[in-house]
Amino acid sequence: MFNYLLSIRFEYPYLLVLILLFVICSLYCKAKIPTYIVPHLTIFSKTHTNTSAMQTLLKALVILGTIFALASPYRNFDTQIIKNDGIDIVLSLDTSGSMNELGFNPLNPMETRFTVVKDIVKEFIPKRVKDNISIVVFGSSVMMATPLSFDKDAQLEIIDYLDVGIVGDKTALIDSLVSSTNILKSSKAKSKVIILLSDGADNASTIPLEIALKLLKKYSIKVYTISIANSNKIILNQIAMQTEGKSFSANSKNKLNEIYEEINKLEKSEIDNNKLTFKSYLFFYPLFLAIISLIILIYLKNRE
Repeated sequence: MFNYLLSIRFEYPYLLVLILLFVICSLYCKAKIPTYIVPHLTIFSKTHTNTSAMQTLLKALVILGTIFALASPYRNFDTQIIKNDGIDIVLSLDTSGSMNELGFNPLNPMETRFTVVKDIVKEFIPKRVKDNISIVVFGSSVMMATPLSFDKDAQLEIIDYLDVGIVGDKTALIDSLVSSTNILKSSKAKSKVIILLSDGADNASTIPLEIALKLLKKYSIKVYTISIANSNKIILNQIAMQTEGKSFSANSKNKLNEIYEEINKLEKSEIDNNKLTFKSYLFFYPLFLAIISLIILIYLKNRE
């Protein structure tokens, strides 16, 4: 039992200072109440004392239980070290209205461009077993669909919910680069990559290309660009060239699949070991004690 108590940690230990404040206030901040002397009522003095002591104890339990719950006690019950020699990747996907075009898959002409992209991306993600991956989608605005994570299953599930027009019908391509950069800039990986896929010219970004390129170079982020239907090759070539990436062009599902296969052969570089700590949170125990004490306190008050 003693070892168990010693293993307890707090996520917000500074909140425990409130206990000292509570003790000081209980000693020196007592409210003054009027006193009425009524003779011949000493028969009630013992009962009143007992009730008052009980209420004081309950008040203390309510306050202390609440403080301990707010400090968020927990125990580490398992720690795993994940040795990772992968890279950090952001998949930036165009969800503008033009991605609803049909005919990109000759074997199934009724599939939209974005449906094809989702299928290929869902094949690509599981192959990057040792990589952190994030998904960004862009249309008139930009949205981070998933943060950098090893959780490939969750990412594959989220992709199913993405669709054309989810963030508008226009194309904020440059803004998506800046958002992807913000995701990667604090990464500790020695290799950081954005795979940008789009089928249209930028017509919605608010950030100039020069600013985006400066940020990409500042944080040493390499951009691999994929042009769908050869509609925006010039700007995508420029982005890839200036970030030491590579530019691709796809006009069919097979070609797009080949591109992702080629990107999958990217050289990996080591990053720091990832330490996963599994915590067992215990805040509900003091919180439960505080709630029960409060209920009893209210009952005693009402009984008076």
